[in-house]
Amino acid sequence: MPRIKEFKLPDLGEGLTEGEILRWLVAPGDRVVINQPIVEIETAKAAVELPSPYAGVVATLFHGEGSTVDVGQPLISFDTEPDTAQVATTPPVGDSPAPLAATDAVPTPDPETPAVEEENNGRTAVLVGYGPRTVSAKRRARKEVPTPPARVSAAAVGAAAEHAATTRNRAKPPVRRMARQYGLDIEELAGSGPGGVVTRADVEQALSLAAGYRAPGTTDVRADVVVAAPVRHLGADADAEERIPVHGVRKLTADAMVRSAFSAPHVTEFVAVDVSETMRLRSDMAALPEFADVKVSPLLFVAKAVVNAVRRTPMLNSTWDEAAQEIVVKHYVNLGIAAATPRGLLVPNIKRADHLTLVELAQALQSLALTAREGKTSPADMQRGTITITNVGVFGVDGGTPIINPGESAILCIGAIRELPWVHRGKIAIRQVTQLSLSFDHRVVDGEVASRFLRDIAQQLESPATLLAWS
Repeated sequence: MPRIKEFKLPDLGEGLTEGEILRWLVAPGDRVVINQPIVEIETAKAAVELPSPYAGVVATLFHGEGSTVDVGQPLISFDTEPDTAQVATTPPVGDSPAPLAATDAVPTPDPETPAVEEENNGRTAVLVGYGPRTVSAKRRARKEVPTPPARVSAAAVGAAAEHAATTRNRAKPPVRRMARQYGLDIEELAGSGPGGVVTRADVEQALSLAAGYRAPGTTDVRADVVVAAPVRHLGADADAEERIPVHGVRKLTADAMVRSAFSAPHVTEFVAVDVSETMRLRSDMAALPEFADVKVSPLLFVAKAVVNAVRRTPMLNSTWDEAAQEIVVKHYVNLGIAAATPRGLLVPNIKRADHLTLVELAQALQSLALTAREGKTSPADMQRGTITITNVGVFGVDGGTPIINPGESAILCIGAIRELPWVHRGKIAIRQVTQLSLSFDHRVVDGEVASRFLRDIAQQLESPATLLAWS
């Protein structure tokens, strides 16, 4: 008899209780090896690939792409002795979507894919993340299959899997999800990326055309065209209402912001800063060989100023321990940078930013932004932050009153840098000016301490020689 093993959605840590299936990397009938990635799951914090805990043949996929699965629910089953009998399938229980059945015939074993015992020299195989392996396994080509609306024949599923593997457009998971959210068939989109990859811009272009707008003589997407998400109509006023499901990152962010806003007494202070000298320094440094491969942005200098100010005023780099009724001062700086991504607002942090040179900090900021845009920010990247910067200036906004990231005591907001009339050396001159706003937890930080901290940052940006003295 074949031995069927089920793999349930594991506890992904950080209190996460569910995950959404972005895409299956295997199909029923595929032969897999230990640690081969089998499914991409999006949690409230990150998109991760789960490895197979078993070697054998895929028997059943219990949920389709786009389904939300609770921790502990079955994801997939395997026939771990596929050569002794045909692959068995297990029907789902309750109201779960119908699984995908395996093909009737068992695939011929791949001679290049050793059995579990051979692969590990007789020892028990070890799953990725739970210990070392002695031999790395060769991955088979990944297949992606659409979810049928109900149980289908084994032959139909096999044909669908073969067709999907050869015709499905290439696109990253966040792009696929965006297209699905707005009801677009990604297979019908022409990809402008390398090798025909469908990009976010391609999806936005399709949305703009769907809205009936196209600039004369161009194919650019107009920024002020907004296409609503798929609408769930309600009653007689259906055309005037819509409901957007909230889950994943957006749900986690909403819960965190409510918890922070109503647990920590927020106070926000503002200061206008003449950053003309910093902007001049930025231009000079961008021409240096050391910065040839990294972007020298105003955020870099603000980040360095924050790190320097924390050294002199460490209470801003603290947290309130409610259970112990204590203030915990962090003598290290894990600098959070709020980032708008296709998955929603994320706050990854640069570990030990206080130990980085200006060049290293620029490289870290660039890497953080690239990882966030590609949807590859991991849960570890967002843990143990100590203080955060949010840059609304990139959207042309002058300032705001940001909500503190939970577990921290302060967040600095950077506004847009504008040319304004300014009193400089006793005369009115056109200078480059920005507004900084600092929100802080008044349980931890007094107004006098916060004011010194904010003024410290402003003085460094007004006279960047003082900023570089700490580099």
